[in-house]
Amino acid sequence: MQPSDELINELADICGIIPEYWDIFGNKHITPIETKKAILKAMKLDIDSDESIKNEIYAQKARPWNRFIEPVKVISVNEQPFKISIHVPVEEREENSIHILWSIKNEEGQKIQKKDEFILSGNELTISDRRWMYGRRYIKIDLSDKCHRDIGYYSIDITFRIPNMEISDTSRLTITPDSCYMPTESINRKTWGLSINLYSIRSCQNWGSGDFGDLKKIVKWVSELKGGFVGINPLHAIPNKKPFGISPYSPITRLYKNFIYLDIESIPEVEELTGLGEEIENQINELRNCELIDYEKVASLKISVLRNAFEIFYREHYLKDSIRCKDFIRYVSEESDNLESFATYLSLTSDEKEILFYKYIQWLIDEQLKEISELAKNLGMPIGLYHDLAVGSIGGGSDAWIYQDVVADGIDLGAPPDDFNPTGQNWGFPPLVPEKLKETGYEFFIQIIRKNMQHFGALRIDHALGMFRQFWIPQGMPASHGAYVKQPTEDLLRIIALESVRNRTVVIAEDLGTIGENVRETLSRFRMLSYRLLYFERNYPDPSFTPPERYPEMALCAVTTHDLPTIYGWWIGRDIDLKRRLGIFADEGTHQKHTHDRERDKELLLNALESQNIIQPSAISHQLSAMSQELCLAIYRYLALTPCKLLVVSLDDAIGTLDQQNMPGMTDSYPSWMQKTSVTLEQMISDKWFHSISEMFKRNNR
Repeated sequence: MQPSDELINELADICGIIPEYWDIFGNKHITPIETKKAILKAMKLDIDSDESIKNEIYAQKARPWNRFIEPVKVISVNEQPFKISIHVPVEEREENSIHILWSIKNEEGQKIQKKDEFILSGNELTISDRRWMYGRRYIKIDLSDKCHRDIGYYSIDITFRIPNMEISDTSRLTITPDSCYMPTESINRKTWGLSINLYSIRSCQNWGSGDFGDLKKIVKWVSELKGGFVGINPLHAIPNKKPFGISPYSPITRLYKNFIYLDIESIPEVEELTGLGEEIENQINELRNCELIDYEKVASLKISVLRNAFEIFYREHYLKDSIRCKDFIRYVSEESDNLESFATYLSLTSDEKEILFYKYIQWLIDEQLKEISELAKNLGMPIGLYHDLAVGSIGGGSDAWIYQDVVADGIDLGAPPDDFNPTGQNWGFPPLVPEKLKETGYEFFIQIIRKNMQHFGALRIDHALGMFRQFWIPQGMPASHGAYVKQPTEDLLRIIALESVRNRTVVIAEDLGTIGENVRETLSRFRMLSYRLLYFERNYPDPSFTPPERYPEMALCAVTTHDLPTIYGWWIGRDIDLKRRLGIFADEGTHQKHTHDRERDKELLLNALESQNIIQPSAISHQLSAMSQELCLAIYRYLALTPCKLLVVSLDDAIGTLDQQNMPGMTDSYPSWMQKTSVTLEQMISDKWFHSISEMFKRNNR
């Protein structure tokens, strides 16, 4: 017998499954009952019968009464003093014999002062409510903390006693600032930076894909150009295998990084090797000269050299407990269980030395990133490195293996149909179950944010809309059958703000797509910078481009991203032609409409440039046919006039790249994530165009 739709709908509402949504075309979508069932199962709820659903509904409504204490409490630093409540089964005659011992400890497990330990009994208790649940009488006791505490993480330990019963439990207390970090010197200052896809950098020194040696050179170069930051793609660990294992946005973990970015030849143990050998040198030259990145060969070559380096480290440092070994041990200790689990996942064995090898690799990555970050600071860059955080990690990865208790089964994250993806998007990785995440004190989320802010002056959160609601797609169903699920927004944003302040990291919230109500206002309240792209900033419903003065101040502005055409490709409609060849357009009429709209948009953009006296009217007809370095510079000058605090120059725009880095939804039919820059890093550094754009920004107070 099939469960009642009425009961399914009731449970779905309680669990935050949104019954309907409006897409960007103004169409209303009702969540199908089968979608609700699949999502409820993914939340680890029993919906096999009406009776089990009724039990789940009762349990959901009974919260927090069916818990002794809430597993986590997230509050503003300005919401103190605060109360925390416990719920206990107590007979009326037992109320005067209650004895409670509770204490608050800091992150080191220390009671900061003696007054952080409280003993209450009898009339000292505040009983704020009474209720019958599960056939028993429960009471709610409010415990008040009179201290004013600094931002940070605390643990609340509570022991409740009455004759013949004792209950003990712990809750995480998270005290947060009300806004994210913003450098004091940047409050009234605007700056610009260069956005690169690090893997794509072609240089005379790397091993076939961009690495931290290239990044160090780029940081020095951009600093000399008076840029404030260098933006890079996510560095998360990925399989490094085609076709699905090379996207930096589909990692196996968001906690650790891809060793393919290591500057191998600068590792001390590699320097101790007696040369790399002719065979390795030949392989390096072959990979360096390839037109596309061969992830598997680059990864294989680097891992083989790293194993030789590790043997030297193990023999000369680890076994001898050298100073270098002590640095490694300190790193491993700070990383704790997460690194142990990740290394175990990679090793596929319990061999202690093999696990140590993968820990060694992550330590090397951390050391090289730290060095580049400190270099950026010493060069006076106000932001330095600007990192990118992917939305999630793949179902077969280490994150899903380590944190399987909070990962939804049989569900993929994605996005509903929109103008750029008419069939919707399925990103291929599982979401985290909000209630399960909360039960663990948001530990996994905290670790993700913290690890991706470490060594970075700014962090872009890809698809920040997912902190408000996420689009869940049951596996086996099209994206159009997905549904939105509410998220614990305030808690997540407050945790980000706390980690932002502690790590001194500016937060950029990528707020593009199907945006719900009050999303941008809420992100702004937390001082997260909005993410504004020239292509999309229009005077809707009029398609004309938004004038610079109407861009928000608390924002990062850019022309394009890795998922969209470069300005050179956009100008000649290369993306439109490609979509036609790949059969993405439904029919020829759709192709013709896109072509017509692009020609219109080019003219509208030139008109916008002319309205700001950036180009002369006489140049408009001439510029329609081709993009040039002068026109590219003019477009970035348009963005330079905005009040946006940060402005990103795409390296692909700067060097005239025609093809975008990624074509969403395409795997074998397009070389996503594999394209190298058309010129070497050494050639870029000597290109006078970059000095021209630097001077332009200087004239515009950036």
